[in-house]
Amino acid sequence: MKLITFAVPSYNSEAYMRNCIDSILVGGEDVEIIIVNDGSKDGTAAIADEYAAKYPTICKAVHQENGGHGEGVNQGIRHGTGLYYKVVDSDDWVDAASLAEVIATIKRHMAENSLPDLYVTNFVYEHVEDNTAFTRKFTKNMPTGKFFGWDEVKKFKGSSVLLMHSLMYKLDVLRESGLELPKHTFYVDNIFAYVPLPFVKKMYYIDTDLYRYYIGRADQSVNMSVFAKRTEQQNRVMKIMAEAYDIREIKKTNPRLAKYMLHTLACLMIVTLTFTLAEPSKEKYAALKSLWKDIKKKDKWLHGKLKYRSYPAIYYYLPRPIGRAAIVGGYKITAKKVKLG
Repeated sequence: MKLITFAVPSYNSEAYMRNCIDSILVGGEDVEIIIVNDGSKDGTAAIADEYAAKYPTICKAVHQENGGHGEGVNQGIRHGTGLYYKVVDSDDWVDAASLAEVIATIKRHMAENSLPDLYVTNFVYEHVEDNTAFTRKFTKNMPTGKFFGWDEVKKFKGSSVLLMHSLMYKLDVLRESGLELPKHTFYVDNIFAYVPLPFVKKMYYIDTDLYRYYIGRADQSVNMSVFAKRTEQQNRVMKIMAEAYDIREIKKTNPRLAKYMLHTLACLMIVTLTFTLAEPSKEKYAALKSLWKDIKKKDKWLHGKLKYRSYPAIYYYLPRPIGRAAIVGGYKITAKKVKLG
C-alpha cells in the first residue's frame, strides 16, 4: 500500500519540476507521485513521461487539456491510490528529513491501528534570491505529537490559517467530502483547505518543516502586482467558500470548528477586498458589491458577520481612501514579514 499520494500539478514547469519530483522520490515505495501535465507547451509532458518510465511503481503521468491548478488537484484525487493525499506545486519541494519523519509517523500509527483524518505539518516560505525563510508553525494552535479533535484546537489569530501546504488529508476523506475544485481558477488552494474540514474528526500535528514554498518569481499569484489581473477569480473562490456550508448548523455540534471556519472566511474576505483595492475601478467595486449581495442572499447571518464583525469592517467603518490604505497597507506589512514579494 502507498502511504502518500503526492499530486504535482505542472504547467510549463520544465525549468524546475525535476527538483520537486526528486525531493518526493526520497520517500521510495511508500509514496506515489502523480505528475499532472496541464496542457503545457514546453517540455513538461516529456519530463513527466520520463519519470513514469524510470519509476513505474512510483510515478504516474497524467496529461490533460489546460484546466488550471484546481483540475490538476482533482486529477490527483481521481487517480490516487495512497492512504493520504498531498499536493506539491511543481516549483516547490519537500524536505527529505521531514518526509522520512512523516512516513515513520504514519507507519507507527498504522501499527497502532489508529490513523487520523488529517495530518498537519509546518511549511516554509523559501525566498531563494536572498536565502531567507519564514516558517509557519502551528504549535500555538494545536497539540503536538498526539491525536486531537476540534475541541482542542486553540484560536487562530490575525491572518493565520491552515493552508494547503500544511495539510495531508486521508484520500477517502477528500472523496467523501465531494471536493471538486473549479477549472481555470487561481487561489483554489483556499477551497482545498476549507471544504473538507467538516469531514475531519481526528487530527495529528507533526512539528516538522515538510513543505518548502518557493518565493521569488514575479508572476507568482501571491504578488500584489498580479492581483489586479485576477480579481474575478478571487471573488469566485470567496463565493464558493461562503456558500459551501451553513456555519450556524456546524456550530450546533462542533463550535470550535465553526469558529475556525468563520475566521478563515473573514481572512479570505480581507484578501478579496485587497484584490479589489490594489488597483480599484468602477467595475471591480461593482463586482465586489455583487459578491456581498450574493453572500447576503445565501446567508444573511454570515453576511453580517463578515461585513460588520470581522476584519473587513475596517473598510466599511472608515472613509473609502483611508479604508483602502489600511487594507492594502496591512497586506504589504504581512507580505513583507513572510517575504511574499
